[in-house]
Amino acid sequence: MCATPIPAGQPLQRRLRRPVSVLTALTAVIGTSSMAGPAQAIAAAPPCALQRTDAHHSLGLDTWNDSYVRPKGTVNAVLLFLSFPESRPLTSPAQLAEDYFPATGNFFERASYGQFKLRAHPVEKWIEMPAESRAYDIARDWNTDMRSAYLHDAITVTDPYVDFSRYDIVYFIADPEAPGVDSDATKVVNFQNPVSVDGTELRRIVTVFERYPADRNVLAHETGHVFDLPDLYNRPKDGKGDWDTYVGDWDLMGSQFGLAPDPFGWHKWKLGWLGEEQVDCVQEPGTTVHTLRPLSAPLAPKKVAAPGSRMVAVRTGPSEVLAVEVREPVGNDVSLCSGGVLVYRVKSDTASARGPVEVLDAHPGSGACHSASVHPPLADAPLRQGESLSVDDGAVRVTAVARSVSGEWTVKITKR
Repeated sequence: MCATPIPAGQPLQRRLRRPVSVLTALTAVIGTSSMAGPAQAIAAAPPCALQRTDAHHSLGLDTWNDSYVRPKGTVNAVLLFLSFPESRPLTSPAQLAEDYFPATGNFFERASYGQFKLRAHPVEKWIEMPAESRAYDIARDWNTDMRSAYLHDAITVTDPYVDFSRYDIVYFIADPEAPGVDSDATKVVNFQNPVSVDGTELRRIVTVFERYPADRNVLAHETGHVFDLPDLYNRPKDGKGDWDTYVGDWDLMGSQFGLAPDPFGWHKWKLGWLGEEQVDCVQEPGTTVHTLRPLSAPLAPKKVAAPGSRMVAVRTGPSEVLAVEVREPVGNDVSLCSGGVLVYRVKSDTASARGPVEVLDAHPGSGACHSASVHPPLADAPLRQGESLSVDDGAVRVTAVARSVSGEWTVKITKR
C-alpha cells in the first residue's frame, strides 16, 4: 500500500490530526511493553526448556512467538536513510551502511555457527522527511504521538523507493548530524497492530539515530530484539547509575560495549542455533559430570564426532534454571576479560530489562579489566579450574574440575 505523500510544508500538529489509516495503525509500543503474540509449539520440548510466559521477550523455549523473525537461513533487511529539510547530511548512505555491515552480519554468522545470514540491502540515497528533525521531539522515552508521526512519515516517504514485501527487517537510519537526532532513541518499535504496506504486514521497525561512527555492536543489539531477545541491562529508575549489574560484559543484549558479546547459550538455544543434543539437562537430585566445549567455538561438521555439549541447564523451579557454559577468547568473545565456566540464572517469567538473566559471580570479592569492562565486578565471574560455586544455599553446586589440552572442560554439578 502506497500512502499518500504529505506536503513538506504542512505543520506537524496538523498532520497529527489528519485521519490517515497508517498513522491510526501506528499505535506503537516500545520494547519494554508486554506483547505475548501468537505461539507455535515446539515438538517434544525437553524438560529443561522453560515454558514461555506473557513476560515481554520471555525466555521460555517451549513455544516460538510467530510475530518475530526467526534467525535461520537467510534473512533480508532493508536499510533506508532519512534526512531532514533543515540539515544537509555530512555522511553518505554508503558510509553509514558500511558502518553497520558487514560487521553486524558477521557477528550473527559467528554466533549462529553459520546457520544464519543477515543480508543487508541498503537503498543508497537520502530520502527527505517532510518535517524538520526537531519537530518530532526524538528521545529515548519518546512521546507516542510524536513517534507515530515519525514512523508514518518515514513509511510514506520511503514507500516509493522500496517494496517492503521483499524484506524481513526494516531499518530506518536517520541523518546522524541532524540537530534533533538523539542517539539514545535508537531502538525497536513494536506495533500493537501490524501495519499493511505493499501487501505485507510490518510488525516492528528498527529506528536508528546513532552518531557516526556508531557504537560497536549497537545494530546487532537492536536486531536481537527483532528475534525476540530481551534487554539484559538494569535500567535505573532515574536513568542514573550502573546499567550493567545483571550480566556485565556477557552477551550483547546487556551492553553493545561488552568484552564478551556472544549471546548466551540459552539465547542460542531459543533461536535454534543450538539443538537439544548440545544441551545437557539436569532435573533430579544427585551428582552429574559433563564435558563442555567453549560456547563460541565453531560447531564440528555433522560427520565429525566432537566431544562435549555447549551448555548445561539445571532446573531449579517452574520458571527458572541455572545455565552453565564455557566462555573463552574465541569467535565473538575474542576480547573477553577472564574465561572459564560461567554460571547464570534464567527466569522465563521476568520481562525484558527487569533481570531475565543474572550472571552469578564466582569471585564476588574482586573485579577485572577495570579500564575496559562495562562492569568490572562481573568481568571475572567464571569459575577457574578447580573452583566451585554454591548456589541457593547449596541447593546446586557447580565445580570446574579440569580443562583439557584441546579446550574441553569437565564440569561437575551436584543438585540436592
